[in-house]
Amino acid sequence: MALQSVFVITFVLFSCVNALSSNYYDQTCPDAESTIRQVVKKAMSNDKTVPAALLRMHFHDCFVRGCDGSVLLNSTKNNQAEKDGPPNISLHSFYVIDVAKKQIENMCPGVVSCADILALAARDAVTLSGGPYWAVPKGRKDGRISIASETRQLPGPNFNISQLQQSFSQRGLSLDDLVALSGGHTLGFSHCSSFRNRIENFDSKNDVDPSLDASFAANLKKICPVKNTTKNAGATMDTTTFLFDNAYYKLILQKKGLFSSDSTLLTNSRTKTLVLNFANSQHEFFKAFADSMIKMSSISGSGQEIRHDCRFVN
Repeated sequence: MALQSVFVITFVLFSCVNALSSNYYDQTCPDAESTIRQVVKKAMSNDKTVPAALLRMHFHDCFVRGCDGSVLLNSTKNNQAEKDGPPNISLHSFYVIDVAKKQIENMCPGVVSCADILALAARDAVTLSGGPYWAVPKGRKDGRISIASETRQLPGPNFNISQLQQSFSQRGLSLDDLVALSGGHTLGFSHCSSFRNRIENFDSKNDVDPSLDASFAANLKKICPVKNTTKNAGATMDTTTFLFDNAYYKLILQKKGLFSSDSTLLTNSRTKTLVLNFANSQHEFFKAFADSMIKMSSISGSGQEIRHDCRFVN
């Protein structure tokens, strides 16, 4: 625990040292952002799940070692990388970052980091799905270390409010950031394993989590039966699967949040107030989400280089 605390303090300090800038590539690679946007747009036209994948990938990158692109590195003979850690097995669409990197390397070799490409791609995924736009701070360097076991630091779908608060605060993020960033769950799909704890043997008194709407829980049980659950079975995160909006918060208030970590936002007075605010005002949610994404994506690690290939260190 002490080592983890030292590590967290280290990369939070790095975020203060390595100042980022929204116009970092204006002179050295002015077409970088438009190139990334077109790559994301094309990928989305072929696969509607790309936005959720890129947003989750960026989040998982930043919460382990800071936003240094370490989640993009492949495992080697002597090391299992983050992307092969248990919480990241379902990450996908790495090819989008690869395509963008290749195009940018052809234009501006050795200039734009993989970590910056991922941060920009996540922003474009949100914007192109109907969500807010924000000026992404840039200037990250790519890390050379990626360790699968460190993905255990990622906040889990079963976390309660205290565990979530601790996880976010260790990274310099507040309760307000927690609620705003949780809104990213408006995109995507979850496998049964991430919410089975709520619909089966919940505790000594209840088979089903009593904080779940009964009809919603019954439907989840049909999708994820105790026996014979197919490998890819699961549920969408909200009712507007491919649209970035505030439906997620409305569903939480209806006791239809998919994860324990969603429903637990109603157990704290501050977070519950924010859920209500965001459910009532998409404008307020969008503003808060953009602000919190800038804050989260500015958590820098100990990146040292601009990778030529995002899957391998130089």
